[in-house]
Amino acid sequence: MSFFKRIFSSEKKETLDKGLEKSKSTFFSKLSKAVAGKSKVDDDVLDNLEEILVSSDVGVDTTLKIITRIENRVASDKYLGIEELNKILQEEIAALLSETNTGEATEFIIPSQSKPYVIMVVGVNGVGKTTTIGKLAYQFQKTGL
Repeated sequence: MSFFKRIFSSEKKETLDKGLEKSKSTFFSKLSKAVAGKSKVDDDVLDNLEEILVSSDVGVDTTLKIITRIENRVASDKYLGIEELNKILQEEIAALLSETNTGEATEFIIPSQSKPYVIMVVGVNGVGKTTTIGKLAYQFQKTGL
């Protein structure tokens, strides 16, 4: 059983999904505003997309990789409409993530004999690191990890 499946029940996953819904809707509303009135993906659209990705904490290196991939698709397809941008963005992010995944680790396992252990949590200010750490600690305590 995977690490997160042991810690989060299906009802807790629903709560997490609801919490992430605000971030998701905010990101896509920013994207919609950035492309409003545009008929095709051009440099202005890509600049706006880059700004949205960086301000959404995707990271500069990852954002540049995504923008480069989209630029390559726009160049190869010659004409790409705005309505296709969401789909292409999702495909390119998924492709980038699948390239990063080596396929070696299918779950996160903490060996019980290697206590104490450290879990590093990273994120920008105000994203809920402390809250998440508290919830993880509580679940670890309950499950005996």
